Amino acid sequence: MMWWMRRRSRTICLSLAFITIFLHLFLALVSLSTYHQPCDHSLPPKTTFVRDLARTNHTAVGIRDVAEPPAGNAKKDPEGHPSVWPPLDAKRAESLESDLSKLEALFDHPLYNVPSPPVPEDDWLLKVKPKIEASEMSSQIWVSSRQDGYEDIQWNRSTDSHPPWLRFHLGISRWQLYPHHDPNMEALTQQLAMHRIVSAVQKSGGTQLKLVMSFPNYGRAMVKPMRQERDDETNYNLYYFSDFERHNAEIAAFHLDRILGYRRVPPVVGRLVDVVKEIKDVTTDRKLARTFFNSPVGNVCFYGQCSYYCSTEHAVCGRPRNLEASLAVMLPDLSLATRRSWRSPWRRSYSRSKLAKWETEADYCSTVKKTSPYNKGTRLVDFMDMVILDFLMSNMDRHHYETFEKFNNNTFLLHLDNGRSFGRHSKDEPSILAPLEQCCRIRLSTWLRLQLLSSPQYRLSDVMRASLSHDPLHRVAPLLSEPHLTALDRRLKTVLETVSRCQKHQSKDGGGDEVIFDDLARLKDIFTPAG
Repeated sequence: MMWWMRRRSRTICLSLAFITIFLHLFLALVSLSTYHQPCDHSLPPKTTFVRDLARTNHTAVGIRDVAEPPAGNAKKDPEGHPSVWPPLDAKRAESLESDLSKLEALFDHPLYNVPSPPVPEDDWLLKVKPKIEASEMSSQIWVSSRQDGYEDIQWNRSTDSHPPWLRFHLGISRWQLYPHHDPNMEALTQQLAMHRIVSAVQKSGGTQLKLVMSFPNYGRAMVKPMRQERDDETNYNLYYFSDFERHNAEIAAFHLDRILGYRRVPPVVGRLVDVVKEIKDVTTDRKLARTFFNSPVGNVCFYGQCSYYCSTEHAVCGRPRNLEASLAVMLPDLSLATRRSWRSPWRRSYSRSKLAKWETEADYCSTVKKTSPYNKGTRLVDFMDMVILDFLMSNMDRHHYETFEKFNNNTFLLHLDNGRSFGRHSKDEPSILAPLEQCCRIRLSTWLRLQLLSSPQYRLSDVMRASLSHDPLHRVAPLLSEPHLTALDRRLKTVLETVSRCQKHQSKDGGGDEVIFDDLARLKDIFTPAG
């Protein structure tokens, strides 16, 4: 009996051993098969975008499409290049074609082509020296010293000899940065997007990292790198002065400013920059060079030196070397065209607890209207143009603005530094419109264009979508998400309602006409040189 029990126990133990070995082998086979399965389908959209962008390839002459992914059957665009995003379906392509037609019709509208007198000689910001004697001809030709990486070029009085950035500088007048139909715009934006970069240094000043890049023809661009994804909304617990600057906001601000008919934002273009070849290898900025490092996953990063967000915790990183950035053409050097900085009357307190005067004084605007330079000329309505732009973009960070010193107070306002725009699409900030609500003043041409952009024929969101589709980075992803475009239409409606309320309120007081400043009837007056 004991022998039988021992034999039975041995049989049970062997059976259990075989079962255990079988289970281990089965689990190993399951794990091996799972390991070889592709994981792409489980990635969220944002991670897929990051992965695809990491595969992009960039050359010194421009932006290439995405490099061939490991998968065998990658989709390609009509030119035979692989595509990051699936090609537009017929419906989306038709919709974009319709938007482009709206944009073309908008820019052909009479409101954008109001005849204007010739610009007087003194109303140009810069001028080429007058023609001189043939014996002194050499002094009127600019000859480069042929520095390393720069072109050996000669510029004379002929516009054809000037690079695009110089034509832009010479085209700045008292009333705008560039004309509505500017034949130089295409060449200028192409230079920003594709020209070889020969130098990159950090721009001094400011609270966040910015670079200045130089091209072989001596052109320069202000560069703001990508800090966060396009669909990342500003944290609701952050104050406006603690937010990151966005590269796509700078690009979108240029397009929106142009659509509004202002032309007061310098041209901005998106570009994929090689962090090593086009920044690290060409920089002469030792402080910047010391901040480069490789991240744990092999991306090339740097952080520079600035007041905020310049540390290893807030580094700017390529994927692995490619970095999205906005490039804005630089304005003329301050030694040639001095600019004056003006403190905004509706500047925020930049305090977590203290309120500004305009937030506590009901009759604040009446004080501003009595103060120079807002007590005469077009300065007040110029400021309202900027307020409307900021409200549409949700930019709360307009503490100062600038003008060209040459034109004194009788000139347009420069709409610079728009990186903190388009932070939230789900919330509108009514306080940005406080100047318009308190002063109830707007120029007629702006009022008419806003009404035009609210109509289905020229809907603001549609023409913005079309305009942004021309930017090189649109091939990577739309520069503004659909919720941001929808927010533009919603905010435009709010602006129109605000002006309508002003008109009704002023009508009751017998002063409804004072809301609209008729700049169209006074066109000849505003183009008369200042005395």
